[in-house]
Amino acid sequence: MKKLLIAGLTLICSASLTAQDGQGESEDWGTLHGNFQFDGQLYVRDEAIDPAGEFYPDERFLGQGFANFNYTRGNFRAGVRYENYQNVILGYPEGFRGEGITYRYLQYVQDDLDITVGNFYEQFGSGMIFRAYEERGLGLDNVMDGVRIRYTPVAGLQLTGVLGKQRVYFDKAPGVVRGINADLSLNELFPSFAESTWRINVGGSFVSKYQEANDPFYNLPENVGAGSGRLTIQKGGFHWNAEFVYKANDPSADNGLIFRDGLGFLSELSYSQRGFAISANFKRLDNMSFRSDRYGKEFEAFINYLPPTTQLHTYALPALFPYATQINGEVGRQLQVAYKFQRGSFFGGKYGTHVAINYADAYSIYKEPIDETKPIGEAGTDGYVTDWFKQGQVHYYTDFDVIVTKKISKEWKMIASYYNFAYNKSVLEDGVTDQVIMDNPDVQEIAYVNAGVLELIYTFKPRHSIRMELQGAFSEQYRGDMAMLLLEYGWSPHWFFSAQVISNYGHTDPDLQLTYPIGSVTYFRGQTRIQVSYGRQQAGIFCVGGICRVVPPSNGLSLSVTTNF
Repeated sequence: MKKLLIAGLTLICSASLTAQDGQGESEDWGTLHGNFQFDGQLYVRDEAIDPAGEFYPDERFLGQGFANFNYTRGNFRAGVRYENYQNVILGYPEGFRGEGITYRYLQYVQDDLDITVGNFYEQFGSGMIFRAYEERGLGLDNVMDGVRIRYTPVAGLQLTGVLGKQRVYFDKAPGVVRGINADLSLNELFPSFAESTWRINVGGSFVSKYQEANDPFYNLPENVGAGSGRLTIQKGGFHWNAEFVYKANDPSADNGLIFRDGLGFLSELSYSQRGFAISANFKRLDNMSFRSDRYGKEFEAFINYLPPTTQLHTYALPALFPYATQINGEVGRQLQVAYKFQRGSFFGGKYGTHVAINYADAYSIYKEPIDETKPIGEAGTDGYVTDWFKQGQVHYYTDFDVIVTKKISKEWKMIASYYNFAYNKSVLEDGVTDQVIMDNPDVQEIAYVNAGVLELIYTFKPRHSIRMELQGAFSEQYRGDMAMLLLEYGWSPHWFFSAQVISNYGHTDPDLQLTYPIGSVTYFRGQTRIQVSYGRQQAGIFCVGGICRVVPPSNGLSLSVTTNF
């Protein structure tokens, strides 16, 4: 039946959705659109990167794909998504095995009312209290299955209610999630504010989960509630957003079954004007893991999302040192400044120069034992005592980087970057707990890294360009010294050819002083993109928005096809 459904939708998509009635007048049958993606990899045995064959799959070719179909007619919308993992590519969560209809919904929108039944994505505020979303590159999809109602009773006030369960691979989490959210614009609600240059928005949310508890040792709460309040103020180039979240005690596998309340605070302050921008962010999380399955692992059944206060790097070598948000507690700070030196100035030159500076760090929250007879984080207790105004004892991460972007001539553009990292591998990759490090600081491995990137783009005639990257990362710990060269030729709008090689010539383990070459060809035609790559991939961590997954080493041929219709 599933295959017949997909085939039928495909046939509909290829046909016209406008028909002629008996009098020759057109009849609107609505519109159908969607997208398709396939990713596959043929693995080649490579003893240099995987001597024991630990990551070499029994099945030589692994692939996965999906197809989305969305139909709209007037106030009515509907859609389905079919997914197939035969079998999942290495590095994705192992729970993605098989195939099926994983997303289907019916939606009706009229005037101030919006009702959805089935699957839906939703976010309250920054997401610290509730966010159902998908990040396909990570293998994360905690979509809700239930009912969502949005209602705007008066201008400036929107109410949203949700009820349902969350997706876990091809099943659902055991817990029921219920939530309500209100967003209020004072400028729209009160006529006296309508002409004000100040824009003020306030919001509040309440979310609860219910999961049966049958623990033989502890009286676990079956209902866990969380509430949040937020404020946004804007005037001209000034913008401030703040949110505070409180969560009732929620013993889980994440926090070691402690009965401690959770707290979260996020503040984002920024100012911008022509040629200048500055922003300062602060975040403090304390026991903010919130899942609809208290024994969930990896990305399974997260009710909330904890935004990072660190930079997401896209260059290959800096991206090897990403930051993963610590759900059980962290203090994060970030300061960013961007300035454009105008044309004709000493630093601006003929075309101007853009400079961006970023500093971010993250520490554990300060922890002390409840009493001297019990260790920090003992199951069945409140866990620990903390102080909001003290720095934590464990250093997780520091990132300082400077990026200079400059157009040199009509043909040449340059981007030069410098990075300095302090990367706590023990915490961010190995999962060593704060308590272990506090008891014995020598067990932690922190890599101190200096990295640089020079990117040159040369457009030598219309629709033809060459891009080059020179990268280096230097450290006496962990991965040691690395260098990378990338060359890319673009023949717009259809063809892109690239070749890169990473040499980890200074790895602290002589057996891992290896070279990682990769070549790829990408073809675009209309809404379709096809990419074929072959080469050796390093082991590492792949992160999006502070959420990370481990990527094992691999060698082989990969294929990716995407299209929209």
